[in-house]
Amino acid sequence: MRVHVADHPLIAHKLTALRDETTDSPTFRRLADELVTLLAYEATRDVRVQPVEVRTPVGPATGVRLSQPKPLVVPILRAGLGMLDGMVRLLPTAEVGFLGMVRDESTLKATTYANRLPDDLSGRQCYLLDPMLATGGTLAAAIHFLVDLGADDITAITLLSAPEGVARLESELAGLDVPVSVVTAAMDERLNEHGYIVPGLGDAGDRLYGVV
Repeated sequence: MRVHVADHPLIAHKLTALRDETTDSPTFRRLADELVTLLAYEATRDVRVQPVEVRTPVGPATGVRLSQPKPLVVPILRAGLGMLDGMVRLLPTAEVGFLGMVRDESTLKATTYANRLPDDLSGRQCYLLDPMLATGGTLAAAIHFLVDLGADDITAITLLSAPEGVARLESELAGLDVPVSVVTAAMDERLNEHGYIVPGLGDAGDRLYGVV
């Protein structure tokens, strides 16, 4: 598994504003959207392309276009929805699926409650969106879910990650014969006793959409 912590001053600037507890929900959503687009540039470095010939107003040129089948972007509900617009802005021709997962706050175990994905993901590159890689349980379960459907290349994009979550992913995905990458804006210090990232930014879903 490859882990890439994006190192860019604009990413650090926007992440700092996201961490600030005084940042309201509308501003938080806008900043998360902008930050995801920046992270998406890093996450799509290995997106599959094929050569194509085009004609400019001056003459012929060789370029590339995205290969078939199209990439699949999968936000993990509900907080991952706040990252979707920023991702498809960069990949407007990508298809979008949805995966609903919830973490039991007592056991910290993730379970699937909704699935709006193609039945067959053979040959598909998938981009998972989830703001926080905390315990790693949700992302590990989501990755196994996609692999079981046939996905053969998976990149997870997160705003924040914790070392414990990365370690769990590496352990649970060790025998997986599919390349997996994690692209994140920062690697924070640790998890607290409740499974929250420290210093983190709080509950991303609540800050995006309010407490429900």
